[in-house]
Amino acid sequence: MTTTRVCVVGLGAIGGLLAAWLGRLPPGRVRLSALVRGDTLAAVREHGLRLDDAAGSHRVELHAADTAAVLGPQDLVIVAVKGPALPAVADAVAALSHEGTTVLGAMNGVPWWFFDGLPAGAATDTRGWLLDSVDPGGRLRQRMPPARVVGGVVHMAASTAGPAHVRHAMGRRLVIGDATGGAGPRTAALAALLAEAGVEVETSACIQREVWFKLWGNVTMNPVSALTGATLDQILADELVRGFCSGVMSEAQAIGAALGLPIEQSPEQRHAVTAKLGAVRTSMLQDLQAGRALEIDALLASVHEIGVRLQQPTPMLDALLGLVRLMARERGLYPR
Repeated sequence: MTTTRVCVVGLGAIGGLLAAWLGRLPPGRVRLSALVRGDTLAAVREHGLRLDDAAGSHRVELHAADTAAVLGPQDLVIVAVKGPALPAVADAVAALSHEGTTVLGAMNGVPWWFFDGLPAGAATDTRGWLLDSVDPGGRLRQRMPPARVVGGVVHMAASTAGPAHVRHAMGRRLVIGDATGGAGPRTAALAALLAEAGVEVETSACIQREVWFKLWGNVTMNPVSALTGATLDQILADELVRGFCSGVMSEAQAIGAALGLPIEQSPEQRHAVTAKLGAVRTSMLQDLQAGRALEIDALLASVHEIGVRLQQPTPMLDALLGLVRLMARERGLYPR
């Protein structure tokens, strides 16, 4: 049995959940570690990683450190931090990597590698596009080359009950695909490992389609919840707010079509799916209430920037971006 060296960068809700599942594989299947700091590092060293799920409470042992040099080169690096934290971990991810390392990006919004694997048929040639809102100066791209990256779109819900303590709410689905297009050997090997760990993994020949479709819902629900403090059911129950969300989604839908990423659903059809989740607090609302930096750039500023480049107006999305950005700045959760 081959041992895979796995390092999870960030033991938040999703990173901790994936680490817990991988850590319960048979002995010798993975050598699991985590790059963490502060209270999370202290918690792992004291009691390991804790997972609460429908089957009870579980403890997973893993090696943790706050510097990449202590952990050494890895075969798989799972980057599970949110957009605002990416620049701070990029050098560490590079230090954890060798030529054969796979970097799995498990985060929301438009990633730094988004324009490396778009399908043919876009109305505008976007090859080589870099987004200042996501990767100013191209530093993420340099430290985490797209050829090494497998993109991941998460369809599972979890929360943190404390440092290195994760609660799984629902879902095990993860869609993955090569950042540069297709689902080659790198993605296939990763899919096999994740499936062993109990993840309901799917592969996609165009992970950008999956990224944009998930973004289409998050681009409204996350910032509107942060602005209002409302849960998903409350947002959708208000006809005026629901109509505003539909307008923003229509603008994002038009941009996706111009990029060769059409969405066949209507905003109302997506709302019907979202409503089934009930009284859920979005990740952005949870971050706001915890005083953490808000994931505005990858979810909203990126779409605004793409619209500008395509010369496609997005007035409703722009208003939402301006409002949530101003709110976050006034609370010290977004840079001025």
